[in-house]
Amino acid sequence: MQQEKRSEKVLGILSNENVDFKKEIVAGITTFLTMAYIIAVNPNILGETGMEAGAIVTSTCLSAAFATIFMGIFANLPFALASGMGLNAYFAYSVVLGKGISWEVALTAVFVEGIIFILMSLFKIREAVVNAIPKNMKYAVTAGIGLFIAFIGLVGSKIVIKNEATLLSLGDFTVPTVLITCIGLITIAILDKKGVKGSILVGILISTLLAWGYALSNPTLASELGIYLPTGVFKFESIAPVAGKIDLGYAFHPSNLWTFATIVCTFLFVDFFDTVGTLVGVCSRAGMLDEDGNVPNAGKALLVDAIGTTVGACIGTSTVTTYVESSTGVAAGGRTGWTAITTGILFLIAMFFSPIFIAIPSCATAPALIYVGYLMLGAAKNIDFDEITEGLPAFLTIALMPLTYSIGDGLIFGVLSYVFINVLYNIFFAKSKEDKKKVSLVMIILAIIFLFKLFFL
Repeated sequence: MQQEKRSEKVLGILSNENVDFKKEIVAGITTFLTMAYIIAVNPNILGETGMEAGAIVTSTCLSAAFATIFMGIFANLPFALASGMGLNAYFAYSVVLGKGISWEVALTAVFVEGIIFILMSLFKIREAVVNAIPKNMKYAVTAGIGLFIAFIGLVGSKIVIKNEATLLSLGDFTVPTVLITCIGLITIAILDKKGVKGSILVGILISTLLAWGYALSNPTLASELGIYLPTGVFKFESIAPVAGKIDLGYAFHPSNLWTFATIVCTFLFVDFFDTVGTLVGVCSRAGMLDEDGNVPNAGKALLVDAIGTTVGACIGTSTVTTYVESSTGVAAGGRTGWTAITTGILFLIAMFFSPIFIAIPSCATAPALIYVGYLMLGAAKNIDFDEITEGLPAFLTIALMPLTYSIGDGLIFGVLSYVFINVLYNIFFAKSKEDKKKVSLVMIILAIIFLFKLFFL
């Protein structure tokens, strides 16, 4: 009997009861399809540093598969992980090309960041931060992420385009990517209204087929719009050119210590708060927060994220982080680790069939991102906007996530405004103990750290 209980505890998700495996698998596929673009984008960005692009395809898939399956088994959460967008750009353009530092040293910085995160997770520092965020702020994070991923979809499909006069403007609706995205979005909305399971996945598949059909009939114009047919079916590249390239010699040289520490700290800040924001936002949208507004298994999820980053650096890719696109799988019904395991297995498969997966264009995943953005924005209705000390920081969090193109930056500004407004109110205007606004010590410490980051990093 005791042995059975022990086995059940070790098996973790395998001991779950009443799991809708069909729904979990569909959710896992949906999550994978909305983030499969990283298989193509990451090699393009990191390849600018001199790293071999083919090897990066494999390391990107392998690190994503490891971390995502680990998330499912260890934390039993429907979150997927992969090399983070933004973090890979900082790796390539700011660290390697901007500072003239080798990509091996940049990988070392990612590795050290991962080790620090592991220690922070083991001592539950990251978990304390997640749980210290006020409930109104958590709802704001959900809504902000919704606008952020919707914005990604709108830009990727060219519904929203750059404009020198107004920064942004409406795109040309005669452009095929715009029309394909609109068809996909309408398809998802109608099917979801009818209660069709996997509506988001169906929308992605229909949009992909339409895009590939256009590429067949107009190959030149399609390539200009970023629509490509699969160049093959099977291809596998060795990770040997980029794996095991950690170079601690640079880090330990006295003249390089401050530069290296700055790089590590920047990776640390962006990864930490992108992950925190994603966990809080997606869990809130899924109704997975507990009665105190905390993320279930937050400690395990954050530890998985940290280990994923460390392993990713060892096999040759930039910071691995929890993906906001996990929200598409959650919206499709994913609630357990089986969703993550499904996504992870698909990343393993993608190592051998990458030409097919990387041919899924952004206009095909955009409908899912826009629709889930709409769903997540609904969390804003739970925010107490009548209480300005809560409402204004929440509003700033929501607004700045898409406007700064960063979940982390939006959360930083939200936390700073929350602490400053409430602390100053307590000092100068609160007339009684009951009138004072509750500001946790963790939030105050976060505000101090954020100020240091804004002014010195």
